[in-house]
Amino acid sequence: MDANRTSSGYELKDELARLCLSTARRDPERKLAWVNSICILFLLIGILGARQGVIAIKPVPPVREEVPVVIQPAVLPPQAVAPKPELAQPINQPRVLVALPNAPSVNFGVPTTGTLVADAALASAPQVAPVRVGSLSNTGAGGERPEPPYPPIAEQTGEQGVVVLVLTGDDAGNVVSVNVKDSSGFPLLDRATVDFIKRHWRLPTDTATRLFQTSITYQLQLN
Repeated sequence: MDANRTSSGYELKDELARLCLSTARRDPERKLAWVNSICILFLLIGILGARQGVIAIKPVPPVREEVPVVIQPAVLPPQAVAPKPELAQPINQPRVLVALPNAPSVNFGVPTTGTLVADAALASAPQVAPVRVGSLSNTGAGGERPEPPYPPIAEQTGEQGVVVLVLTGDDAGNVVSVNVKDSSGFPLLDRATVDFIKRHWRLPTDTATRLFQTSITYQLQLN
């Protein structure tokens, strides 16, 4: 019995073999069906590939000839320059009056326009009266100017000295500013004194003086 043949009970399940073979039982050779299918496939490929493609050749664009163009600038005619008008000489010029330094005062009976030249001593500003500074002292534990307390930290560290302050007040007696004129040598004592005076002191209002000077002494008590 031929080895390529199958038994009579074989059932062909391949869809391509069923399409190529009319009856599976009449022609049970499967290899022949496959060979026929492959040959048909190659035949179709050869037929489709035998068609030559159409080659489209684009026309060459015409060559444009470039002609250079030279543009010459337009020459404007020279313009006539109008002569400048001469400045008219002033008719009425102010007269310059010179006053001699020896004259104590210069008086004119008729109003005159001019420049006055005088000695620098005659044109000096009047002297300003010196500013009066009043002296103040503290009023102890009470009153309008209580004595500032000793700062505890400065007392513990042994800081002592005299702080000289300059105070400025307003018409109502309020302290406007406090400046340290002479320091005690310890910033803690200076700051504590300035802060206390700003909050608790009131300045006198019965005098025209608004600038005062005071001194606060800090001295430790020896036990």
